[in-house]
Amino acid sequence: MQGSHAWHGDSAVFDEDNLVSHGGLVPLLELAEQAGLSQLLDEHVRFTSERVRSGAANPTPKLTSIVAGMAAGADSIDDLDVIRAGGMKKLFGGVYACATLGIFLREFTHGHVRQLAAVLRRLLVALAARTPVLTGITDRAYIDSLLRPVYGKAKQGASFGHTKIAGKSILRRGLSPLAVTISTDTAAPVLAGVRLRAGRAGSSRGAASMVTEAINTAVEVGARPENILVRGDSAFCGGKIIAAVVKAGATFSFAIARNPAVDAAIASIPDEAFVPVQYPGAVTDPDTGELISDAQVSEVEYTAFADTRYEITGWLVVRRVLDANTQDPLFPVWRYHPFFTNNTEPVAQADISHRAHAVCETVWSDLIDGPWAHQPSGSFAANAAWTTLAAITHNLLRAAGTATGTTRYALARGATLRGSPARNADPCCTCPPTGPEPPPGSACGRPSSPHSRPPPGTHHPPAPPHRHPPDAPDRAHWTPGQRLSHAIGRPRSGPPP
Repeated sequence: MQGSHAWHGDSAVFDEDNLVSHGGLVPLLELAEQAGLSQLLDEHVRFTSERVRSGAANPTPKLTSIVAGMAAGADSIDDLDVIRAGGMKKLFGGVYACATLGIFLREFTHGHVRQLAAVLRRLLVALAARTPVLTGITDRAYIDSLLRPVYGKAKQGASFGHTKIAGKSILRRGLSPLAVTISTDTAAPVLAGVRLRAGRAGSSRGAASMVTEAINTAVEVGARPENILVRGDSAFCGGKIIAAVVKAGATFSFAIARNPAVDAAIASIPDEAFVPVQYPGAVTDPDTGELISDAQVSEVEYTAFADTRYEITGWLVVRRVLDANTQDPLFPVWRYHPFFTNNTEPVAQADISHRAHAVCETVWSDLIDGPWAHQPSGSFAANAAWTTLAAITHNLLRAAGTATGTTRYALARGATLRGSPARNADPCCTCPPTGPEPPPGSACGRPSSPHSRPPPGTHHPPAPPHRHPPDAPDRAHWTPGQRLSHAIGRPRSGPPP
């Protein structure tokens, strides 16, 4: 039997000019404009020379196009064409082809990447003033690094660095991002700073300056320095980093590597000084009412970095658990996990606060499942710019998730935010139902000139009459995009408490 038609290898293309695949980008980029993203890019990102003629022309709309593409799920330069699919070019102005954006990224230098980092911090402050993304900031900051594998030998900066896979330390070729997150109890963590480094860079390289910048950003958002707790693993327990935290007026809590001095301090703690610790969600025995856990904590005064200019005295908090490989009840064998801190909380609470630092892993997961899936260019500076733009997009999506007013999106994974609020919106309700009237020429109305081409997110057709009048009492069935559209029309007054 022979088929009557020949098969051809083709791919699906979204080419319907009257449909929009990511209508949720309208309120998302409107939020970015109200937070001043375009203005910040105009003020801070400047190109004075170009390697390719016109390669760095119009940097603001090009950077905004990349942010829009990342919010729509792009994880490579080619994927940025998603913002040109279907009717997207009718909805937004200043949309660029992916090849143009790739040429633009290759114009970046280290100085331009630092300019983008300044935009990242200032935009986070502006988003915190307009949305509840950092409401109730206490504040907790966490610094961490990882190794992202790359496979092209021509990639600048790619080198072999240490990483762990299935608990085993190996050498792997890659690039090493360093990031500082800020978290609260009511929303998922956001990025206060990110920096791309060579794969062989030590984990703590450049960490002191990043911690200082993150603390200053948290203070500008509304946190008090003495309430900021900076956490990290043992790779960041160095004199220079701790000195930077103390100088900024914050407290620290870093895991510390075992050495003879630390072991001697642990041995000086008597057994009766250890107390049980009850972690959130702990399970108790229904018969005895005791915790089904053998974790115990204690503390001892400890002086780190003795006989150096970074000498400092704090508390060595030690958590111990029974060794799972030794079950002899008469001669228990304990495993000790120390960390060094100047936190003044009770020892059990200090241990709980320190162990919450793993929240940073959720940020890594979100970014690796999104824009950080690839380091798309052979140029190191272009990849560094891509990394910072991914952080800007992450913070923007987090702010949008909290602006919907639902717990689901305030704590949702990045993939959920990219697949729901950024994709689904009511195109006929892009202006806030109860928000103020947009000024002439603003992002919520017609452009000031019919021939102008504003950046993405600042131009869309005039909306027909709202489906939800201002006095509509029932908003329970609104889509996430409608909730976001409504929220961005009500700016918060002043920084969060």
